[in-house]
Amino acid sequence: MANKLGIFPASGGLGGSTLRHLLEQVPSNEVVLIARNPERLSKEKATGAIVRKADYDNTQTLDQSFDGISSLNLISYASIQNEYRFEVHKAAIDAARKSGVKHIFYSSLAFAGDGDLETKAQVMLAHLATEKYLAQLHDQNPQFTYTVVRQGLYSESFPLYTAFFDLKAPSDEIRIPHDGSGPGLAWAKQDELGEATAKLVAQHAEDPAAFPYLNKTVLLSGPRALSLNETAGVFSRVLNKPIKVCQVPVNEYAKQPQVQTGLTYGGGEWAPLWATAFDGIRDGECAAVTPNLAQILGREPEQFETTIRNMLST
Repeated sequence: MANKLGIFPASGGLGGSTLRHLLEQVPSNEVVLIARNPERLSKEKATGAIVRKADYDNTQTLDQSFDGISSLNLISYASIQNEYRFEVHKAAIDAARKSGVKHIFYSSLAFAGDGDLETKAQVMLAHLATEKYLAQLHDQNPQFTYTVVRQGLYSESFPLYTAFFDLKAPSDEIRIPHDGSGPGLAWAKQDELGEATAKLVAQHAEDPAAFPYLNKTVLLSGPRALSLNETAGVFSRVLNKPIKVCQVPVNEYAKQPQVQTGLTYGGGEWAPLWATAFDGIRDGECAAVTPNLAQILGREPEQFETTIRNMLST
């Protein structure tokens, strides 16, 4: 009987958080954890979870790795190479359907606002292609259902949007191709996104027909949008030193050594492509705030400043 709940990949930041919270809500023998390095999941295996090996970069490994799973939480491949990224997402979705998966929760990203299908950010292109592909599969076969979970921009991922600002070795200036003014980013704590995703997966498993997000997009945003200047202001307060955003041309942004090393993504010159994220931010793509995260968690999500203070003290 295919009624197990799967997470793939299950060993990254979001996957690891989702599986921890899911194992608090459902029996571990109902959970299938699929990862490139299954040995990292030995603790979960010991509790009765099923652990399998598969890898986005080797699509043959996806065959049969989703067998026996009725609902799969598919977490995106980390890259901004959008053609390849969509290709491996599609391969995973096709393998899952072939194995009899009935519902896919796709962990997308909170660019393109609350469900829009247009973006200026390179990083969002493969997400949009994957969202559209899931909708198309449902149109072809209504027995197959999906939920797109647009994950808020992780508070912990602030380095990506601040030219790799380092809390432990802070600079005075954040040199980015953006003036720092609004619209901002509705930062959300990664572990709360994982917790909310796990709750959605468990809620759907309990009663699929009554699930409110069948064939829908749900945006999990943080409690409010902070402009990049306000984000720098949080760093100033937490570190007790003035830090300001300084707008620079894309080529100057891209040449900064910490940006070069931070945006390797398997080699290549990714910084100018990544800079398109600032066009999306400027357009308000990351500023949408919804009450969904608070409602699903049953509490107010953690404020960005709290997360940053906690990161500094660890």
